[in-house]
Amino acid sequence: MRRFNYKAKEKETGRSVKGNIQAENEQIAGKLLIDQGYIPQTITEEGDGLLGGKGRITSKDRVTFTRQLSTLIGAGLPLATSLRTVAEQTQSKAMKVVAEEILASVESGKTLHESFAKYPETFDGVYLALIKAGETSGTLDLALKRLADQEEKDAAMMSKIKGAMVYPAIIFVVIIAVLAFMMIMVVPQVQGLYTDMNKELPPLTEFLVGVSTFFGNFWWLVLLVTGAIVGLLIYAVKKTPEGRKVLDGFKLHVPLFGGLFRKLYVSRFARTAEMMLATGVPMLDSVKIAIESTSNVVIEAEYSKALEVIKGGKPLSESIKDREYMLPLVPQMASIGEESGQIDEMLGKAAQVYENELDEQINNISTMIEPILMVAMAGLIGIVIGGTLLPIYSLVNSIG
Repeated sequence: MRRFNYKAKEKETGRSVKGNIQAENEQIAGKLLIDQGYIPQTITEEGDGLLGGKGRITSKDRVTFTRQLSTLIGAGLPLATSLRTVAEQTQSKAMKVVAEEILASVESGKTLHESFAKYPETFDGVYLALIKAGETSGTLDLALKRLADQEEKDAAMMSKIKGAMVYPAIIFVVIIAVLAFMMIMVVPQVQGLYTDMNKELPPLTEFLVGVSTFFGNFWWLVLLVTGAIVGLLIYAVKKTPEGRKVLDGFKLHVPLFGGLFRKLYVSRFARTAEMMLATGVPMLDSVKIAIESTSNVVIEAEYSKALEVIKGGKPLSESIKDREYMLPLVPQMASIGEESGQIDEMLGKAAQVYENELDEQINNISTMIEPILMVAMAGLIGIVIGGTLLPIYSLVNSIG
């Protein structure tokens, strides 16, 4: 869908108007304007791309859009009217553009699912599958509400994880700042004292002087090499399957955080499967989308083996039982759900258990990391002090 700026006149009053409209091409844009009661004068395509340079769509923008659309559809308003109202009310310019283009697509005869599918960078597979299921079953408002609720939970969880890393990051910055100050300001002065007194530097102090001199003379090289390494790592992770696999595998096994990531992925799998099944998506499709929602290629490769077992006629509980990286409560609850006919509800309860554990574990992260960082900081600063202050005391004693 392309975006056009137009100038036109109203048929009845002759009043000049201008604005923008979304359409497949200029001819369709002109037809839409005529249908709306205008006489087109000029129609030019915007050259700023899909979002017109107005910024990116955040998770909060998407949640607000989804919840508003759910409320309006649930209140009985027609789909086009609901989309138009949401587009007018949204505060995000980027989201407004997308909403208007979805509205134009719906008004041209496309389904809501087809209209959303044109923006995969904004609406993922889970979103599209639930929209399609909601349209098919006539429960679009409930599907949208589930999406908004889940996105809010995901955003809150990621916010907690990031928040838990703030304190360790501050401590790390303090460590680097203190070490830099000691190396730049103190170590050279100690070297000067020994040089003035024709004394030989102690081995530790000599090492620190060498490090200080190197960074003083080649700081630009250090920055260049560090930037190159970081750039290569980012490229490897984002652009190469091998790099992504290494990073995702590291997340699952890194000390202290590995268990947290495993619970995050398992809870995301169970919660997504619950939403899919509750909305009427077939089992095989639900599991496939739930696997993709984990966003970890190592997990996806392992869990995808369950799809073949399900295709062979086995239940979900049996297909994921003893699967690597799968925590035991999910297959147990799935088995209970299969027996009671409430598998979606049982998967939701399993997800809730792990989400609660994640909350507690995230809250404890800072407390767990604090002593480790303190010991590391004390050790590094102790080395620098041992190479600076102790030699000064030795000089004073020798003078005395």
